Amino acid sequence: MPDLLTRADDGGIATLTLASPANLNALSRTMLLELDAALTDLARDDQTRVVILRAEGRNFCAGHDLKEIQGARTAPDHGAAEIASLFALCARVMQSLTALPQPTIASVQGVATAAGCQLACSCDLIVAADTARFGVNGINIGLFCTTPMVALTRKLSPAAAFELLATGDFLPAPRAHALGLVNRLSPPDQLDATTRALAETLATKLPSALRLGKRAFQAQHGLALDQAYATVTPLMVDNALNSDTAEGIQAFLDRRPPNWS
Repeated sequence: MPDLLTRADDGGIATLTLASPANLNALSRTMLLELDAALTDLARDDQTRVVILRAEGRNFCAGHDLKEIQGARTAPDHGAAEIASLFALCARVMQSLTALPQPTIASVQGVATAAGCQLACSCDLIVAADTARFGVNGINIGLFCTTPMVALTRKLSPAAAFELLATGDFLPAPRAHALGLVNRLSPPDQLDATTRALAETLATKLPSALRLGKRAFQAQHGLALDQAYATVTPLMVDNALNSDTAEGIQAFLDRRPPNWS
């Protein structure tokens, strides 16, 4: 059986590709396990500066494999243990993606729905084709997208997020961009190049500063003002004392490119 997930590395940028277009890159247990393993490897990878998450085919990801969920119901407990373990695995993958030390970019070419929308929203940045669509449409089949909601509400305002969750409507990429869910829009035939250009920009930055910055951004998000400053000030001090940061400051003062180690 071919891998459902592939990885390619080039210039400090790792690209993970969901490679199951026949079932719309659904997050089956096997797909989630492959993602889990890939993210575990990346978390220990000091050579990778940026991670791109993309998908083959017309759609980014259709969310959970509903046939798999329905099949689990044949168990004596009506699938309770199997379904609970599947959702726990999915939650672990989403948190691992968010916790990666490297910045992550979702490159969304088509539909990203339910847990597929959750997957995109668990990345730090989203680049989307202007024809892409985002949705948390479980309500249309009687399943409120409570787990995708966690990632979605960290990207959208509460009212905008709840409207999507409660109506099951799709959010077109241009509107998603206007609401702040999507960082950059691209014509479909230029999506890979647009995503790559953003990744290359990030890859030129001092890796230690970018990793510290991502950690600080997540740590202070949602805290009260005084707690946020108390959390990030020691990190700012650590960053300022970094020898490569000293070189970056001196290079700026000397009007030359930095010579980082």
